[in-house]
Amino acid sequence: MIEVRSLTIDYGTPSAAVRAVETVDFTLEQGKSLALIGPSGCGKTTILFALAGLLTPTAGRVTIDDTPVTGPRRDVALILQNAGLLPWKTVWQNANLSLLLSHDYPRRTADAVLDELGLEEVKDRFPAELSEGMKRRVGIARALSTSPTVMLMDEPLASLDTLTRERIQDLFLMLWEEHRFSLVIVTHDIAEAAFLGQKIIVLTPRPARVKARIDNPKLGSLEYRQTPEFARTVRLLREELER
Repeated sequence: MIEVRSLTIDYGTPSAAVRAVETVDFTLEQGKSLALIGPSGCGKTTILFALAGLLTPTAGRVTIDDTPVTGPRRDVALILQNAGLLPWKTVWQNANLSLLLSHDYPRRTADAVLDELGLEEVKDRFPAELSEGMKRRVGIARALSTSPTVMLMDEPLASLDTLTRERIQDLFLMLWEEHRFSLVIVTHDIAEAAFLGQKIIVLTPRPARVKARIDNPKLGSLEYRQTPEFARTVRLLREELER
Protein backbone atom coordinates (compact mmCIF):
# COMPACT_ATOMS: atom_id res chain seq x y z
CA MET A 1 0.00 0.00 0.00
CA ILE A 2 2.81 2.40 0.93
CA GLU A 3 6.27 2.27 -0.60
CA VAL A 4 9.11 4.64 0.29
CA ARG A 5 12.35 4.33 -1.68
CA SER A 6 15.58 6.27 -1.02
CA LEU A 7 13.60 9.16 0.49
CA THR A 8 15.84 12.20 0.97
CA ILE A 9 14.58 15.63 2.04
CA ASP A 10 16.54 18.86 2.43
CA TYR A 11 15.31 22.13 3.94
CA GLY A 12 16.52 25.59 2.95
CA THR A 13 18.13 26.85 -0.23
CA PRO A 14 20.53 24.77 -2.36
CA SER A 15 23.43 26.89 -1.11
CA ALA A 16 22.45 26.48 2.56
CA ALA A 17 20.56 23.20 2.66
CA VAL A 18 19.97 21.24 5.87
CA ARG A 19 19.38 17.53 5.36
CA ALA A 20 16.43 16.26 7.41
CA VAL A 21 15.98 12.77 5.92
CA GLU A 22 18.52 10.63 4.08
CA THR A 23 17.83 7.53 1.95
CA VAL A 24 14.99 6.10 4.02
CA ASP A 25 13.33 2.92 2.69
CA PHE A 26 10.27 1.02 3.90
CA THR A 27 7.05 -0.59 2.72
CA LEU A 28 3.72 -1.12 4.45
CA GLU A 29 1.03 -3.55 3.30
CA GLN A 30 -2.67 -2.68 3.15
CA GLY A 31 -4.31 -2.72 6.58
CA LYS A 32 -1.02 -2.99 8.51
CA SER A 33 0.48 -0.56 11.02
CA LEU A 34 3.91 1.06 11.25
CA ALA A 35 5.44 3.17 14.01
CA LEU A 36 8.31 5.60 13.39
CA ILE A 37 10.32 6.40 16.50
CA GLY A 38 13.51 8.34 17.10
CA PRO A 39 15.04 11.29 18.96
CA SER A 40 13.25 14.63 18.99
CA GLY A 41 13.95 16.63 15.83
CA CYS A 42 15.33 13.66 13.92
CA GLY A 43 12.98 14.00 10.92
CA LYS A 44 10.03 11.75 11.83
CA THR A 45 7.39 14.38 11.05
CA THR A 46 9.19 15.30 7.82
CA ILE A 47 8.76 11.71 6.61
CA LEU A 48 5.07 11.79 7.59
CA PHE A 49 4.53 15.06 5.69
CA ALA A 50 6.10 13.49 2.60
CA LEU A 51 3.63 10.60 2.89
CA ALA A 52 0.80 13.13 3.19
CA GLY A 53 1.95 14.96 0.06
CA LEU A 54 2.75 18.16 1.98
CA LEU A 55 6.50 18.03 1.24
CA THR A 56 8.25 17.25 -2.03
CA PRO A 57 11.26 14.92 -1.64
CA THR A 58 14.67 16.18 -2.69
CA ALA A 59 15.36 12.66 -3.96
CA GLY A 60 13.70 9.27 -3.89
CA ARG A 61 9.99 8.51 -4.21
CA VAL A 62 6.85 7.83 -2.22
CA THR A 63 3.96 5.83 -3.67
CA ILE A 64 0.58 4.93 -2.22
CA ASP A 65 -1.42 2.20 -3.92
CA ASP A 66 1.12 2.19 -6.78
CA THR A 67 0.53 5.92 -7.44
CA PRO A 68 3.32 8.48 -6.85
CA VAL A 69 2.45 10.98 -4.11
CA THR A 70 2.55 14.46 -5.65
CA GLY A 71 0.17 16.24 -3.26
CA PRO A 72 -2.57 15.66 -0.69
CA ARG A 73 -4.96 12.77 -1.42
CA ARG A 74 -8.58 12.34 -0.36
CA ASP A 75 -7.96 8.78 0.82
CA VAL A 76 -5.12 9.82 3.17
CA ALA A 77 -5.99 11.37 6.56
CA LEU A 78 -3.50 13.24 8.76
CA ILE A 79 -3.88 13.79 12.51
CA LEU A 80 -1.42 16.26 14.04
CA GLN A 81 -0.18 16.80 17.61
CA ASN A 82 -2.75 19.52 18.11
CA ALA A 83 -6.32 18.40 17.37
CA GLY A 84 -6.55 21.44 15.08
CA LEU A 85 -10.16 22.22 15.94
CA LEU A 86 -11.67 25.53 14.85
CA PRO A 87 -12.71 27.22 18.12
CA TRP A 88 -15.73 28.98 16.58
CA LYS A 89 -17.23 25.74 15.27
CA THR A 90 -19.08 23.05 17.22
CA VAL A 91 -17.96 19.44 17.60
CA TRP A 92 -20.35 18.44 14.81
CA GLN A 93 -19.09 21.19 12.48
CA ASN A 94 -15.44 20.33 13.18
CA ALA A 95 -16.06 16.63 12.59
CA ASN A 96 -17.73 17.35 9.24
CA LEU A 97 -15.09 19.84 8.08
CA SER A 98 -13.20 17.34 5.90
CA LEU A 99 -16.45 16.31 4.19
CA LEU A 100 -17.32 19.96 3.57
CA LEU A 101 -13.91 20.63 2.02
CA SER A 102 -14.14 17.53 -0.18
CA HIS A 103 -17.71 18.42 -1.24
CA ASP A 104 -19.04 15.11 0.13
CA TYR A 105 -21.45 16.88 2.50
CA PRO A 106 -24.48 16.63 2.68
CA ARG A 107 -24.39 13.27 0.87
CA ARG A 108 -22.32 11.97 3.78
CA THR A 109 -21.97 13.16 7.36
CA ALA A 110 -19.78 12.27 10.33
CA ASP A 111 -22.79 11.39 12.52
CA ALA A 112 -22.03 7.65 12.62
CA VAL A 113 -18.38 8.30 13.52
CA LEU A 114 -19.34 10.73 16.30
CA ASP A 115 -21.65 8.09 17.73
CA GLU A 116 -18.93 5.43 17.44
CA LEU A 117 -16.49 7.63 19.37
CA GLY A 118 -19.02 8.51 22.09
CA LEU A 119 -19.31 12.16 21.01
CA GLU A 120 -22.98 12.28 20.05
CA GLU A 121 -24.01 13.92 23.33
CA VAL A 122 -21.47 16.76 22.97
CA LYS A 123 -21.87 17.44 19.24
CA ASP A 124 -23.28 20.94 19.88
CA ARG A 125 -20.48 22.01 22.21
CA PHE A 126 -17.48 24.14 21.26
CA PRO A 127 -13.84 23.02 21.70
CA ALA A 128 -13.32 25.28 24.73
CA GLU A 129 -15.95 23.21 26.56
CA LEU A 130 -14.14 19.89 25.97
CA SER A 131 -11.36 18.05 27.79
CA GLU A 132 -8.11 17.40 25.92
CA GLY A 133 -9.05 13.75 25.48
CA MET A 134 -12.38 14.70 23.89
CA LYS A 135 -10.66 17.18 21.57
CA ARG A 136 -8.39 14.40 20.31
CA ARG A 137 -11.44 12.21 19.69
CA VAL A 138 -13.06 14.97 17.64
CA GLY A 139 -9.87 15.16 15.57
CA ILE A 140 -10.07 11.39 15.05
CA ALA A 141 -13.74 11.69 14.04
CA ARG A 142 -12.89 14.31 11.44
CA ALA A 143 -10.18 12.06 10.00
CA LEU A 144 -12.40 8.97 9.95
CA SER A 145 -15.36 10.78 8.38
CA THR A 146 -13.80 10.49 4.90
CA SER A 147 -13.24 6.71 5.25
CA PRO A 148 -9.47 6.94 4.56
CA THR A 149 -7.42 4.00 3.36
CA VAL A 150 -4.31 5.50 4.99
CA MET A 151 -4.19 7.14 8.42
CA LEU A 152 -1.12 9.24 9.33
CA MET A 153 -0.65 10.35 12.94
CA ASP A 154 1.99 12.78 14.20
CA GLU A 155 2.37 12.26 17.97
CA PRO A 156 -1.41 12.57 18.35
CA LEU A 157 -1.36 11.89 22.10
CA ALA A 158 1.46 14.21 23.13
CA SER A 159 0.85 16.12 26.39
CA LEU A 160 -1.95 13.80 27.58
CA ASP A 161 -1.72 12.14 30.98
CA THR A 162 -0.82 8.43 31.04
CA LEU A 163 -4.31 7.02 31.64
CA THR A 164 -5.96 9.22 28.99
CA ARG A 165 -3.16 8.39 26.56
CA GLU A 166 -3.66 4.65 27.08
CA ARG A 167 -7.46 4.93 26.71
CA ILE A 168 -7.07 6.67 23.35
CA GLN A 169 -4.38 4.20 22.28
CA ASP A 170 -6.96 1.48 23.00
CA LEU A 171 -9.45 3.44 20.87
CA PHE A 172 -6.93 3.71 18.00
CA LEU A 173 -6.38 -0.05 18.15
CA MET A 174 -10.09 -0.82 18.02
CA LEU A 175 -10.69 1.64 15.17
CA TRP A 176 -7.74 0.22 13.20
CA GLU A 177 -9.03 -3.33 13.63
CA GLU A 178 -12.54 -2.28 12.59
CA HIS A 179 -11.75 -0.02 9.62
CA ARG A 180 -8.49 -1.67 8.50
CA PHE A 181 -6.83 1.47 7.20
CA SER A 182 -3.06 1.39 6.80
CA LEU A 183 -1.66 3.21 9.83
CA VAL A 184 1.60 5.14 10.16
CA ILE A 185 2.18 6.75 13.55
CA VAL A 186 5.07 9.01 14.52
CA THR A 187 5.88 8.94 18.22
CA HIS A 188 8.69 9.44 20.71
CA ASP A 189 6.92 7.21 23.24
CA ILE A 190 8.43 3.72 23.36
CA ALA A 191 5.34 2.02 24.84
CA GLU A 192 3.09 3.69 22.27
CA ALA A 193 5.24 2.44 19.39
CA ALA A 194 5.19 -1.08 20.86
CA PHE A 195 1.42 -1.03 21.37
CA LEU A 196 0.38 0.32 17.95
CA GLY A 197 3.12 -0.67 15.47
CA GLN A 198 3.19 -4.11 13.84
CA LYS A 199 6.37 -2.85 12.26
CA ILE A 200 8.59 -0.37 14.10
CA ILE A 201 11.35 1.66 12.49
CA VAL A 202 13.95 3.29 14.75
CA LEU A 203 15.51 6.40 13.21
CA THR A 204 18.89 7.98 13.84
CA PRO A 205 19.38 11.60 14.93
CA ARG A 206 19.08 14.09 12.06
CA PRO A 207 19.34 13.40 9.26
CA ALA A 208 16.91 10.55 9.76
CA ARG A 209 18.21 7.20 8.55
CA VAL A 210 16.85 3.76 9.35
CA LYS A 211 18.77 2.52 12.38
CA ALA A 212 16.73 -0.62 13.13
CA ARG A 213 13.60 -2.46 12.02
CA ILE A 214 11.64 -4.41 14.63
CA ASP A 215 8.74 -6.75 13.86
CA ASN A 216 5.96 -6.72 16.44
CA PRO A 217 3.38 -9.23 15.14
CA LYS A 218 1.70 -10.12 18.44
CA LEU A 219 -0.16 -6.84 18.96
CA GLY A 220 -3.90 -6.72 18.39
CA SER A 221 -5.53 -7.00 21.81
CA LEU A 222 -6.09 -4.49 24.60
CA GLU A 223 -4.28 -6.89 26.96
CA TYR A 224 -1.08 -6.81 24.90
CA ARG A 225 0.57 -4.40 27.36
CA GLN A 226 0.57 -7.18 29.98
CA THR A 227 2.31 -9.78 27.80
CA PRO A 228 5.98 -10.84 27.76
CA GLU A 229 6.11 -10.03 24.03
CA PHE A 230 5.20 -6.40 24.74
CA ALA A 231 7.87 -6.12 27.45
CA ARG A 232 10.42 -7.65 25.06
CA THR A 233 9.57 -5.16 22.29
CA VAL A 234 9.80 -2.21 24.70
CA ARG A 235 13.22 -3.47 25.87
CA LEU A 236 14.49 -3.85 22.29
CA LEU A 237 13.34 -0.35 21.39
CA ARG A 238 14.97 1.17 24.44
CA GLU A 239 18.24 -0.60 23.66
CA GLU A 240 18.20 0.63 20.06
CA LEU A 241 17.43 4.21 21.06
CA GLU A 242 20.13 4.27 23.73
CA ARG A 243 22.77 2.55 21.62
